Amino acid sequence: MVAPPDNDVLWARSLHHTHRGSSRTEPAGSGAPALSGVSVGVREGEILAVTGPRGSGKTTLLRCLSGQLRPDEGEVWFNSVPVHTMTALVRERLRRDRFGWIGPEPRLVPELNVWENAALPLLIAGTPHRAAKRAASEWLDRLDMDGYARRRPGALSHAEAQRVALARALVNQPAVVFADEPTAPLHLADRALLLRTLTTAARSHDITVVLATHDTETAAQADRTVALCDGRLAGAVPHTTAGSPAGPGDAEGRAACSLSA
Repeated sequence: MVAPPDNDVLWARSLHHTHRGSSRTEPAGSGAPALSGVSVGVREGEILAVTGPRGSGKTTLLRCLSGQLRPDEGEVWFNSVPVHTMTALVRERLRRDRFGWIGPEPRLVPELNVWENAALPLLIAGTPHRAAKRAASEWLDRLDMDGYARRRPGALSHAEAQRVALARALVNQPAVVFADEPTAPLHLADRALLLRTLTTAARSHDITVVLATHDTETAAQADRTVALCDGRLAGAVPHTTAGSPAGPGDAEGRAACSLSA
């Protein structure tokens, strides 16, 4: 087992994962490969975009990095602690206490109102009711949702519900936010507000963000981009000054992804 670099808050080495069917008789290793030998490191406070077409392995990579999935092979480290050897319960606590997650669907709890949904990670962790509500209200205010605090999710549009989901992902000041195509179903103005809040929060609170997206404009908000094609790492692109040269393999990686899109 090789220890990760000291400056990487997240580090994965040689991740392999295969999607398996529901049959209990299916032999080990059968199914569709989702990740094939992917290695990636993410520095503290960095916004990393993971790009690639549908089915390239973006969601699977985020789920492995966040401890939702245990890879078939390979290692995942968070702050030099091996996530891949943790029990399911410990990984669940890690996700609750240190990570935030937002996907393409808000997945709000219909029985709770807006502020309760936004404050849910804090309430589950035992934060006092008043403090949890205050923290949730601050994020809802930044997302122009403070006037909706007592509404139920059923009274919200998809874009409004997605803002609540982002507030929920940020409310406990996580070390890492995993954002899996969070703007995919949104119109331009709603997409801009969500991305602006996420990136501003990351830079002001030193939050690491791993952002999966197939949209080039969304990926451009990140500090660096890595591309996946057919479950393999195709290239890495640092976002520096306009016109700066790409690193070795970057052009090939982008070309491979465009061909497979």
